[in-house]
Amino acid sequence: MAGLILVTGGSRSGKSAHAQRLAESLPGPRAYLATCPVIDAETAGRVRLHREARDAALWETIEEPLDLDGAIGRAAGYRVLLVDCLTLWVNNLLYEAEQRGERFTEEAAAVRCRGLIAACAAFAGTVIFVTNEVGMGIVPDNAAARLFRDCAGRCNQLIAAAAGEVTLVVSGIPLRLKGGIAG
Repeated sequence: MAGLILVTGGSRSGKSAHAQRLAESLPGPRAYLATCPVIDAETAGRVRLHREARDAALWETIEEPLDLDGAIGRAAGYRVLLVDCLTLWVNNLLYEAEQRGERFTEEAAAVRCRGLIAACAAFAGTVIFVTNEVGMGIVPDNAAARLFRDCAGRCNQLIAAAAGEVTLVVSGIPLRLKGGIAG
């Protein structure tokens, strides 16, 4: 496998900015693989700001809320992929299953993550994943939120285990947890 990097942290911790700087330090071409569906005006504004932040560095944007392993497989022309973010991807998978009248489980999340890891193993460049650390708060008070937390937590564990480098970003400060060169 070429480089697999995981950048995690709490909401608004600076993890996406750190991941973008890291990706821009690597030789391109690079693509931003966006998992966020635009569901309202606020989200559209956030997406616009993120795109503008990438414009000067010649990023290509690929929007894919569900089929990340397929998108990675189709991105052979890039040397760097920044996937932002796994947490939204898990949310999208839960939502889509619910819309089909199915129950998405923690094991289903693990299966999807293993497919994602296999796609990364076949990719000739570096894949950087961004994800929210969901295990440092209180236990959610409802079953749906607990299922989301459990699925996201399992996904984070599997990707972190496969990654050569894992960084936790706290208040904009990257803390190296596994591998790589600090920076």
